[in-house]
Amino acid sequence: MSLLLATLVGVTLDGLLGEPKRWHPLVAFGGLAQRIEQRLNSGGHGWRSHGVTGWCLAVLPLTLLSLLLARLPYLGWLVGVLTLYAALGLRSLGEHALPVAQALRLGDLPEARKRVGYMVSRQTAELDSEGVARAGTESVLENGSDAVFAALFWFLVAGAPGVVLYRLSNTLDAMWGYRNERFERFGWAAAKIDDGLNYIPARLVALTYALLGKTALALRCWQQQAPQWDSPNAGPVMAAGAGALGVSLGGAATYQGELHVRPVLGAGPAARARDIERALNLVNGGVLLWLALLLIGSLYLA
Repeated sequence: MSLLLATLVGVTLDGLLGEPKRWHPLVAFGGLAQRIEQRLNSGGHGWRSHGVTGWCLAVLPLTLLSLLLARLPYLGWLVGVLTLYAALGLRSLGEHALPVAQALRLGDLPEARKRVGYMVSRQTAELDSEGVARAGTESVLENGSDAVFAALFWFLVAGAPGVVLYRLSNTLDAMWGYRNERFERFGWAAAKIDDGLNYIPARLVALTYALLGKTALALRCWQQQAPQWDSPNAGPVMAAGAGALGVSLGGAATYQGELHVRPVLGAGPAARARDIERALNLVNGGVLLWLALLLIGSLYLA
């Protein structure tokens, strides 16, 4: 029951407060990770072994610290609540996504492009309204998995150290896990570890999206389309999410000046402004479903 209460309090804090405005622990961690990378991968000359060393230096001490703090009487429970709150990004996801949908509804394409550019790594300056809506919807579905459900999963599995290990690993993947000349070797470990930590959560998220939307279509898209996607975890999440919403996602996108022709995910019309909001509702509904299942499980085991 204490795990349930800690989870509820952590999710509530995120809903009420959102991300810390003045000092976010992940921002501080990002600065630490940047210094480690500059030291071990100067000029992009680091090898895989340097990437493994960098990952260990960045993640393991803080994970161990959270483990020790979580074992303290009384204070340990508060540590768990605060780590979950710091790791979650549910309110932040809405704060980024809704202005994109609003700008599209108002016909303000330049503002919509700017806003969606805060959410995605692809180039947004040339996107039309459908491209912006597609990018926003994809981002909500994928970031819902990474920044919300996976954090919840690892907190439920291993408490504070679990969510710290996951969130820091996920942050390093976002910083180092690129397939370019600088990070091809050094970022290999960060990318592979993040893939491993997200494997089970991503499939639970895909199932959650399917259950809350067009279930049969979502399951079919997951089965048929996910293997074509280049990411083993984003594929199931976005294919099932697109199928659940009954829209078409994927397709061509430009990253760092290079055009990537991606497979089509889902089925139905192209995404529109309302589909960004529908994707956000899917994430919010999924969180409520997970909490309800946790409550039922806690009452059953009590």
